[in-house]
Amino acid sequence: MLNTKVRSVFISDVHLGTTACQAQYLLDFLSRCETEYLYLVGDIVDLLYMRKRVNFTPLHEQVVDKVLDLARSGTRVIYIPGNHDALMRRFCGQIVAGIEIHRNRVHYCADGRRFFVSHGDEFDSAMHAGMFWYVVGEFSHSLLLKLNTVLNGLRRVFKLPYWSLAGYIKKRIGKANEFISRFEWIAARQARELKYDGFVCGHIHQSGMRRIEGVLYCNDGDWVEHCTALIETHQGQFELVHWADHKEVLVREIDLSDEWEAIPQTN
Repeated sequence: MLNTKVRSVFISDVHLGTTACQAQYLLDFLSRCETEYLYLVGDIVDLLYMRKRVNFTPLHEQVVDKVLDLARSGTRVIYIPGNHDALMRRFCGQIVAGIEIHRNRVHYCADGRRFFVSHGDEFDSAMHAGMFWYVVGEFSHSLLLKLNTVLNGLRRVFKLPYWSLAGYIKKRIGKANEFISRFEWIAARQARELKYDGFVCGHIHQSGMRRIEGVLYCNDGDWVEHCTALIETHQGQFELVHWADHKEVLVREIDLSDEWEAIPQTN
C-alpha cells in the first residue's frame, strides 16, 4: 500500500497548459496526499508552449486550486521555476499567494541530511549537445508526446490503463540512455562538490534514484509521460512513486545497494 501521509513531496514537469499534461492523475495524487512540504521543481506551467497555444482545461485549473489550497492549509509550498516557466524566476525570493519562489533550495531531511533541489536545466550547457541535436530532440519529443496523448485517449475508450509510449521508446534508444546517465553523473558531481548528501531535480522526464560517488541522486520524473513523484517519509527516507490507473512504489531508498557508483572519466 502506498504511503500518502508523508513529510515531503517533490513534483516537476507537469506542463500545465498543454495537451500532454496528465492533470487528472496529478490532481488525484495531490488530493490524497498529506504532506508538510510540497516542492514544485520546475516546468509546472508550460509558458513556452502557451505562447503559441493554450490548453488550460478545467482539470488544469483544479490542479492550481489544489496547490493553493494546500498552501492555505499549512503545507509549505516551494516553487522552483524551470526552463519552461522561467518567466517566474523574476519573482524568486518572494512569496506569492502563500507559495515561496526560489531559484533553488536546500532541503533538510527528517534525519538531518541536506539535499540540493533545482530543476536541472542548469546542466544543459554541460551536456555538450549541439544546437542541431537540441532542435531534433525537442521536435521528436513533442511528436512523441502528441502520439502518447492520442494513444492513451484510445486506451481510455477501451478501458485500458495509462501507458507511456514516449517512455517505452526512449528506454530503447541508446543515445537517450547515454544522455540520461550523463545528466545523472553531472548532477551527482555537483552535489558532491557542494558537500550535500544528495540532489533532487526533474527536467529530463526520467525518474530515478541512484547512489553515485557518495551522494543520492533523485529525479522526481514528470506528469506528461510517466506520472511520478518523489516523496520523503517521516523517517527521512525517499521513495519514487508512480500514480496513474495503476499505483506503485517504483524504488525505495532503503532498498538501494550501499555500494557507490563511480562517475566515469570523460575527456
